Amino acid sequence: MNGEAPVRSIVIAGGGSAGWMAAAALSRVLGGADHVSITLVESEEIGIVGVGEATIPPIQAFNGILGINNEEFIRATQATFKLGIEFVNWLRPGHRYLHPFGAYGQPVGLAPFHQHWLRARQLGDPVGIEAYSLTTQAAIRGRFQRPSSDPRSVLSTMAYAYHFDAALYAKYLRAYAEARGVVRREGRIAQVNLDGETGDIASLLLDDGGVIAGDLFIDCTGFRSLLLGQALGVGYEDWSRWLPCNSALAVPSGKVPEDTPYTRSTAWGAGWQWRIPLQHRTGNGMVYCNSYMADAEAGDILLGNLDSPALAQPMQLRFTTGRRTKFWHRNCVAAGLSSGFLEPLESTSIHLIQSSITRLITSFPRARMSPLLQAEYNRQMGNEFERVRDFLVLHYSATERDDTPFWRYCRTMPIPDSLAEKIALFRESGRLLERPHDLFWESSWLAVLLGQGIEPTGHDPMADSVPPAELDRMLRAMRKTIADAAEALPTQADYIDRYCRAAPPA
Repeated sequence: MNGEAPVRSIVIAGGGSAGWMAAAALSRVLGGADHVSITLVESEEIGIVGVGEATIPPIQAFNGILGINNEEFIRATQATFKLGIEFVNWLRPGHRYLHPFGAYGQPVGLAPFHQHWLRARQLGDPVGIEAYSLTTQAAIRGRFQRPSSDPRSVLSTMAYAYHFDAALYAKYLRAYAEARGVVRREGRIAQVNLDGETGDIASLLLDDGGVIAGDLFIDCTGFRSLLLGQALGVGYEDWSRWLPCNSALAVPSGKVPEDTPYTRSTAWGAGWQWRIPLQHRTGNGMVYCNSYMADAEAGDILLGNLDSPALAQPMQLRFTTGRRTKFWHRNCVAAGLSSGFLEPLESTSIHLIQSSITRLITSFPRARMSPLLQAEYNRQMGNEFERVRDFLVLHYSATERDDTPFWRYCRTMPIPDSLAEKIALFRESGRLLERPHDLFWESSWLAVLLGQGIEPTGHDPMADSVPPAELDRMLRAMRKTIADAAEALPTQADYIDRYCRAAPPA
């Protein structure tokens, strides 16, 4: 794209969740723009990586941008609700905890709620913090209801996301985008043509001889990163020293009862297994390090620990955790796996696609590629990737497990300074260090820090303002309110039956 020429054509290379999320969002916000065309190139011969079937609460903001009806979306994608993630065997074999979405307790004075809970714990109260999370109490009871918008209601402390079928999600967004003028072009990309003068991408040559020219290109070609990585030569920052898993097996299995409105992550000898219940089937997979566990062993563990019969043979994936050194270079922006990969332990894959697209929209160039705009985009995306990385590393490094070489490596490996500082401050006083572009809320860090066995030795002195007897009375009342509210909620199955039950698949 040359000089002051405006963006008139956008080419999205690749489909799947990343490609069709980009197409849907751009067609929505550019629908009133004059003469801006959007073309998506994909091949039916190239399958999508259907690993990211679980999401986190910001997905609702993306749906809001699109203006889609939630019940329609749920039915179209065979979705269920997700109140958090259960971690089994991560601290030690047999141990489990839940990372819930939503808040713990209610604010009291100048100190966060968890500081009052820490003080009570240090005074001898044995009740765990999970008793103060309505989201947790609903999840373990298999219950669900949308949060209340009334901040006076305990129901306002809940938050949720979705489990959905990634292939059906892409199909749903494709219909949405095509209805708004996006043109889909079938074909494999044979070559990426660069402009000899500027070095920008000029066009894509397809295997059938077709040429797709554009002003702005979005690379959604997955791990291959055909545009940003291969054609433009943007490097890759390897984070496998902190996140050593490099392989995955994914397999669908039959439907299970809708009594677990959460994702489950079960740690094994050199990795972990996911379980994602949908309305029509269950998503399963094994993430592992093949330096410590053979593929055949990982497959045996996965297939031997399904809650329902497998519906296919496991699909093998290889990856290197990390990110591109730039996410936007010249006239190309990467979204999804082409921009980097952070394993799906905390269901961040779909969110990082969403983040890259919404940041592109807010930074959309009017006339030409601004180096300042690109630098800021790259800085923000880089920071977000690093914050997510730290959160994932916490799960591996804060463990008592030493039963296998893999876990001995994880518990002794050097961790990023940014994470070490956060852990040290929490261990000292229970304070949670906030950093720019921290995706996960305080309550998420709190859940995982405590769940992984990191106990503060002190608390915020601002919590000392409540007399011990009053603190005990307040906490007892809070626990009762939360338990009563959880018991009164409908089961997830009843809620889905009433509002958003999908038709059985053909």
